Amino acid sequence: MAKVRFENVSFSYGDKKIIDNLSLDVEDGEIMGVIGPSGCGKTTLIRMLCGFIKPETGAIHIGDMCVFDAKKKINVPPERRNIGVVFQDYAVWPHLTVLENVMYPLKKRKVPKEERIKMGEAALAQVQMSEYAKHLPSQLSGGQQQRVAIARALVSSSELIVLDEPITNLDLKLREAMLEEIRQIQETIGTTIIYISHDQEASLQLCDHLAIMDNQGYLRQIGNDIDIVMNPIDRFVFKFIGISNFIPVEIKNDSIMIETKNGSVKISDVDDSIEKGQAYELAVRPMDIVFDDESECVATVKSVTFLGNVTNYFVELGDQIIRVQQSALDVLQNGYYDENETVGLKFMKEFYYESEAN
Repeated sequence: MAKVRFENVSFSYGDKKIIDNLSLDVEDGEIMGVIGPSGCGKTTLIRMLCGFIKPETGAIHIGDMCVFDAKKKINVPPERRNIGVVFQDYAVWPHLTVLENVMYPLKKRKVPKEERIKMGEAALAQVQMSEYAKHLPSQLSGGQQQRVAIARALVSSSELIVLDEPITNLDLKLREAMLEEIRQIQETIGTTIIYISHDQEASLQLCDHLAIMDNQGYLRQIGNDIDIVMNPIDRFVFKFIGISNFIPVEIKNDSIMIETKNGSVKISDVDDSIEKGQAYELAVRPMDIVFDDESECVATVKSVTFLGNVTNYFVELGDQIIRVQQSALDVLQNGYYDENETVGLKFMKEFYYESEAN
């Protein structure tokens, strides 16, 4: 296992700053998800960690080893950093068998052949691919090729593995299965894993902690799944994680008001986080809105989509359309609403952010 520490690292492509003074700690034996929109610098961060590109500032430590330090002019070559990497396209050699693919990093390090075979077979057993050792990649499914890539990463390093968008090319069922297999491998071996993705749902399912990056390459929040979902630090994190509604509100005296077809309705009291004189929006998840016939906050159902475990409602509130999600259990207990019905809305968990129009 290996702890990873980034200390104030920066990187630019030409005049464009990709990552600016970023610091991040990844603890021994955890799965850290680094997620953010496309182009935010996730892959750049990992390329710096692996030694493929050189940061402009800062330092990087893997375990007790400093692999980069701009001030001390330390820059350990990639092959000596002992990092296993699984790329999005798996990058398996088509002309090599499964076992030969797995042993390739060991061959490059001039590990004796008998030891290479032993380590390669052990890694294939860990990912349940022993019976395919003599197969070529063309004879494997996408999920099986991914397991080969993970096995190859394991022989490169049992201490630190980087997974760069590893399930993007898989179908939904296989994605679920591979996430579970990655977790089981990590629990069995204790490997530290850094998981790079823009897929929030998969990252929440797999990772112990998440580091959320924005489009400017800054870390906006680091925390576990409960921290990120239940207590987003700002509007960016709230909007990036999951489905969100942003509804304009009006601050009147000590009340927060929302516009409905029946006029302005109070939904909450003003607290210390609200600065009077500013325009605000109510941020609320579709699952945190419930139908309540007693509520004065009324809306009209415009469309309904049944999705099995949830039902999606798009309702007109004031002059905008918002999404409400009702679980299958709620539908059974409280009934189903049809298009054009008038419904009352109650907000169970509210966040208020300054309007982007400010």
